[in-house]
Amino acid sequence: MNFVAGYGLLAHALIFGALTALIPFGELRARVALAATTMALIVGIAPGMHAFFGTPSLTLVSLAVLQLADKTPSPLSYRPALGLLAFALPFYAASLGLGSFDPYALGYQPAPLLAALLPLGLALWWKRQDVWLAILAIDLAGYASGFFANLWDVLLDPLLVLLALIVIVRQQVIRFIASRTR
Repeated sequence: MNFVAGYGLLAHALIFGALTALIPFGELRARVALAATTMALIVGIAPGMHAFFGTPSLTLVSLAVLQLADKTPSPLSYRPALGLLAFALPFYAASLGLGSFDPYALGYQPAPLLAALLPLGLALWWKRQDVWLAILAIDLAGYASGFFANLWDVLLDPLLVLLALIVIVRQQVIRFIASRTR
């Protein structure tokens, strides 16, 4: 097994454990999440997720680790999820051939992309978003290590976008139910 496959399997096991940690098990939550992480590797859930979704981004793995560490509230709340989705949908549409510009290709020669991340890092620092700033630093360190060939693969992945969509839909459903009960 090579390093990329090992990372993918362990990362998907962590993601599965983090998803399990969302279920309200009370005091058993941490133990159930740890057991789910282990079982994802043993039973074959992590290899299945890796085969279906591919290698996860470091952003998603960082969010999963924060969830497993019982970091509440999650940094992927409604506003960050909305911003991520507003960026990711046109990005993936253009990357899949909608239009003549391929933004994914910028990730292989990322000097302009890294320059665009500088104001984002400054804004996160200014707004005291230390968790997101740390995630961005981990992403950039992961890219600098040479493990990922494309900077976009470190920052985004389809499972992260799906998670952002779930966060947004969940919040809209909660608002809808709250408006009906008044």
